[in-house]
Amino acid sequence: MLKQFLSQKLQQKLSPQQIQLMKMLQIPTMELDQRIKEEMEINPALEEGKEEESQDDPDKMDEQEEQAEQEEAKENEDIDISEYFDDDETPDYKLQINNHSSDDENRETPIGSGRTFQDLLFAQIAMTDLDENEMLLAEYLIGNLDESGYLRREITAIVNDLAFSMNIGTTPAELEAVLKVIQDMDPAGVGARDLRECLLIQIKRSEESGQIKNLANLIITKYFEEFTKKHYEKISKRLELDDQHLKPVIDFILHLNPKPGSSMVEATRTVQHIVPDFVVSVENDELKLTLNGRNAPELKISKDYKEMMIHYANSRSKDKKEKEAMSFVKQKIEAAKWFIDAIKQRNDTLIYCMQAIVNYQQEFFRTGDETKLKPMILKDIADLVGMDISTISRVANSKYVQTPYATYLLKYFFSESLSTDDGEEVSSREVKQILKDAIEAEHKRKPLTDEKLMEILNEKGYNIARRTVAKYREQLNIPVARLRKEL
Repeated sequence: MLKQFLSQKLQQKLSPQQIQLMKMLQIPTMELDQRIKEEMEINPALEEGKEEESQDDPDKMDEQEEQAEQEEAKENEDIDISEYFDDDETPDYKLQINNHSSDDENRETPIGSGRTFQDLLFAQIAMTDLDENEMLLAEYLIGNLDESGYLRREITAIVNDLAFSMNIGTTPAELEAVLKVIQDMDPAGVGARDLRECLLIQIKRSEESGQIKNLANLIITKYFEEFTKKHYEKISKRLELDDQHLKPVIDFILHLNPKPGSSMVEATRTVQHIVPDFVVSVENDELKLTLNGRNAPELKISKDYKEMMIHYANSRSKDKKEKEAMSFVKQKIEAAKWFIDAIKQRNDTLIYCMQAIVNYQQEFFRTGDETKLKPMILKDIADLVGMDISTISRVANSKYVQTPYATYLLKYFFSESLSTDDGEEVSSREVKQILKDAIEAEHKRKPLTDEKLMEILNEKGYNIARRTVAKYREQLNIPVARLRKEL
């Protein structure tokens, strides 16, 4: 049985302006300039520059705008909305695809530019004396190299692909011969099918001569597994070498490039300069915080648009075309006002939240000592400033602060807490620094295991388990003890 009834309920909904404001809060200084330029392109009522002192009374202007709105509302009853559309044309909305929200974040992957190692190989292939058929094989092999410069596919599989997909008949031996030509090209090591072959190619082409080169070739050929696992004692015993003679050979091998294709990527990679969003300085033992406004120029509303609005408010006769034009002007002025206010609110929120972080971590900002960092999570700052955790997360996202000691990512100051034997809470950042110092000071012939590192931390009063040590070590990008071993 169907029933009808009235009910009241309270809901919280974000307006489009609030959503845009949250997005602007997340934008770092590097991108703010581009965001302002985009807004100025779509809104002609928004201009760059300082607001000029107007002879017109702002309150009077607001009254005139309000009066114009009331007159427009009264006269709208006589307007036929169908006059604004041309029945002979298909509406634009029927010719457009709009299956996404305007609030969706743009996550397109930028297309990188620069010369790749494949481009370098193609240029070198063109200078060889390969015949037409061999040239096709070479180009196909180069196209099958991965980003590190390796040929990961079996030769027989490539032979079959050439036969079925390109109607090119060849044999594994012929393909191997062309591959050897590619392996003689730069960068040294490209075209290898595994790490062992890559290192052997580089050793062969190395300018090093004598015993070191011969021993390096022997180690990679016969004792490759022992080398990768750093079982240097076994290698020393089998080659009947002491550490003094083995060390320069191992150092020579370790200086070879395991990813020759990546060397070109590094050379063409664009260097991104960090522009700090905040600057913290110490003046007369006082901490001073400023917001970097380098990429946030002053904005104002176009004087021409203001005059157009005043002229419309004072106009007695208003035809439909003028009403349509003034409706557009009013909309753009309101959008410009909102954008200027949004920039101000963004800056105020950023400085307010960052000031709370500086106050919370005063000891660190005064000394630069990482062990002085206090445990701090997003909720701590959210409680201090009276804002939601998501707002603090947006403030901390992709923002940098410049200090007298270094430039830090804002997320650097947020860390978990650990308890000491005295019951005092310390930052996990402090524990990581002690862990890093212990590993740097270890004897490289006998690196400290995670178990031993746990004992060292426990002796210093930090209650920490071995698995937590392993987690922090991995977060610091430090390998296990066996892989840290050196001669």
